[in-house]
Amino acid sequence: MKPTFLFILSLIFSLSFGQTQNIVIPEKIENSVQKAHLNTIVFLDKVVPIENLKENDFLESVTLQEDKDLDIRVFQDNSLVNYLHQLEPSLTVDELLKKGNYQFSFYVDGKLIYTENLNTGAGKAENKKSKTTFRIPLLSANNEDSWGRYLWARFYLANNGIDALETGNHVLKIEIRPYIKASTLKAGNLIAKGEINVTIPKKEISKQQVVIQKIKPNSGWKLSDNQFNNDKIRALNQKIAENRFRDITSIIVIKNEKLLLEEYFNGYKRDSLNDTRSVGKSFSSALMGIAIKDGYIKNENQNLKEFYDLKQFSNYSSTKGNVTIKSLLTMSSGFDGNDEDYESPGNEENMYPTDNWIKFALDLPMTENKPGEKWSYFTTGAVLTGDILDKSVPNGLENYAAQKLFNPLEISNYKWQYTPQHKVSMAGGLQMRALDLAKFGQLYKNNGIWNGKTILDKNWIKKSFTNYFSGNKDFEGYGYLFWRKVYKVGDKTFEAYQSSGNGGNKIIMFTEIPLVIVITAKAYNKSYAHPQADKIVQEYLLPAIMSNK
Repeated sequence: MKPTFLFILSLIFSLSFGQTQNIVIPEKIENSVQKAHLNTIVFLDKVVPIENLKENDFLESVTLQEDKDLDIRVFQDNSLVNYLHQLEPSLTVDELLKKGNYQFSFYVDGKLIYTENLNTGAGKAENKKSKTTFRIPLLSANNEDSWGRYLWARFYLANNGIDALETGNHVLKIEIRPYIKASTLKAGNLIAKGEINVTIPKKEISKQQVVIQKIKPNSGWKLSDNQFNNDKIRALNQKIAENRFRDITSIIVIKNEKLLLEEYFNGYKRDSLNDTRSVGKSFSSALMGIAIKDGYIKNENQNLKEFYDLKQFSNYSSTKGNVTIKSLLTMSSGFDGNDEDYESPGNEENMYPTDNWIKFALDLPMTENKPGEKWSYFTTGAVLTGDILDKSVPNGLENYAAQKLFNPLEISNYKWQYTPQHKVSMAGGLQMRALDLAKFGQLYKNNGIWNGKTILDKNWIKKSFTNYFSGNKDFEGYGYLFWRKVYKVGDKTFEAYQSSGNGGNKIIMFTEIPLVIVITAKAYNKSYAHPQADKIVQEYLLPAIMSNK
């Protein structure tokens, strides 16, 4: 009788435990393969529906090729919502889904390389309530759209996975846990784990792809005779050739106002025009400074009601009238616009399809934030600065930019992007040669002087290169349409302000060393675009250049 009694007691306990632990009823686990491999991640080289999956489909090893399929299938013993409920029992199902998701950890050869708390919007809510198994493609020959591919790209290309998985044989392990961010971030117990032997084949590259490119005549710059670490630059070129740094099109280094390094990749040349996307926003900042110097705009503290009859637009408020040019330049205007929030009314993707971008901007509602109070990336605000300039300067902004900025810098080969009203767009998209982008950067390093002529007031540059959000711990800082960035090499730090655009495009101006770096790239909308540009600067260019001052 004793075994029977213990069995009944165990059953009662398990039912009671399940009722108190689960907030939803998960699907029944009936698949025999899943039952045999609970809390496991298995790797596959093809898409196999769960009902057809067999153990001989599981991979023990794989040669990593990005044009081939690599899937994982996750076998859980409960649904995600129930795991989250164990972490925060007081929350409802909807609250759990808004605050939590899966946490993925990637290990290579036993070393933790990357951990990501998956965005709460990834995955279907209904699946997270009931499903106990799911598959995600990490690599897809058919470009299958999935959050899993972006997760893999962030691990592999943006967060050192590609360096850990160098040529040769490795063990890749993935672990999955639930996480929730309520008052604090909590990660739960292990849901599933799995590992696979990975072979990384050697990429064949030529010596010509690695050699440091010789600077050709007629660059428009004096040539530097400063020395640098050749091995570092060759190692950088090799990584670009091996496609371990991707979509890079040029690298320019100006030291002490002279051209030190000029290199082009992936079919680009000296005269190629680079679509630098939001790098163009910084040109609006420069042109605003020039217009103030020339007296066409009083100062950056002027507000919108001085330029627009705001009562003609939707969502009128006195707060909107008090939005200053400065708050637009610092992306802290208080408009309900945030490009990093897809649900934001003022997200730039909502602006582009409209037939009047200025009306779109001025129709937007305001938040409760006072102008200048809270930073959020707001492309539409940069468009407004361009329109204010176009209304204020003689003969329009396009002509003014040519006469006051590009002609003095001897920049003649460039292309603007335009608004629906065929006005130059300060959202970005200005196309320019890499060497000319470097001129713009050097102008700031020269305190606004070019060939003995003052183009920009040095006080405007000082204001532009001021961090107005030192209390914001989420990023390193922002000035007048310039990002602040601090690079670290060994025990030294190097502060810079930079123009930055989608794809990994950069004009980097260092504040305390005589250096301007331009990187152009076309990794548009890729998660690795900016991290790889930062790595190029921090791990290759700065060590190479600063090793011989």
